[in-house]
Amino acid sequence: MSAALLIPALLLDGVMGEPKWLWSHVPHPAVLMGRLIGWCDTRFNDGTRARGALVLAALVLAAGLAGWLIAALPLGWLWSMLLAAILLAQRSLVTHVRAVADGLRYGVNPGRRAVTMIVGRDTSALDESGVARAAIESAAENFSDGVVAPAFWFLVAGLPGILIYKLVNTADSMIGYRTPRHEAFGWAAARLDDVLNYIPARLTAGLIALAFWSARAVDVTLQDARLHRSPNAGWPEAAMAGVLDVALSGPRSYHGEMREFPFVNAGGEREIGVAEIEAAIAVLWRVWWVILGLTGVVVLF
Repeated sequence: MSAALLIPALLLDGVMGEPKWLWSHVPHPAVLMGRLIGWCDTRFNDGTRARGALVLAALVLAAGLAGWLIAALPLGWLWSMLLAAILLAQRSLVTHVRAVADGLRYGVNPGRRAVTMIVGRDTSALDESGVARAAIESAAENFSDGVVAPAFWFLVAGLPGILIYKLVNTADSMIGYRTPRHEAFGWAAARLDDVLNYIPARLTAGLIALAFWSARAVDVTLQDARLHRSPNAGWPEAAMAGVLDVALSGPRSYHGEMREFPFVNAGGEREIGVAEIEAAIAVLWRVWWVILGLTGVVVLF
């Protein structure tokens, strides 16, 4: 059932994305999740892991129950499909990544402003290659987090699965940081997000390699995915680096502090720009079509 609903959900998201006319009038479900998480942070954050884990457990149970109740409504299949489409992010991801390429066409500063919307690193000193590298890394990582992982959990557990995944992923993006306020309280959110993304991240790398029948993508992924600071993000980024033959990751600055991260696919091209960002977008769409096709196979068999 979930596979049959995922196909129209993917198509609806791929065509419409996140229409401004709708979300300017009603709050997006992810926004509602963010507000709830923010309220819980303000109300319950006592700086301990135990409290953070209890709050997260309650939120996960609430998300799962909400998904189950919505799916049980009359026309539950329709509401499940529509919510899945809303919680997928193919079109919006492509839009944000393409905005970086469009900005770079006018110069480095417009490119920096655009890439600031999708990355957390310092962007003020990035050159053209640095902007392009940041955009491509974001494209790969967010394709895993925003398309493959939601689709995977929808297939595994229906609407409750995708709602739980999206809530945990949102919580990680809000409180899963090693800051004095959130290092303890957000620990459970960060760890559960790692768990929920473990299979999808590796699946994303495999899908990228499969879509291009690329042995190089496989080699780079197996050799360099572990070099990434994240246990999951290195997999889609390494596969993307292998397909495009560019060097990703590497040194970058956060909050004014330069960090000497190693390059992924260090032998790949480092002088990159608009053309490589556009190539990464083409990868996203090609893999999206593969996902659509494989889902169709699941429905048939």
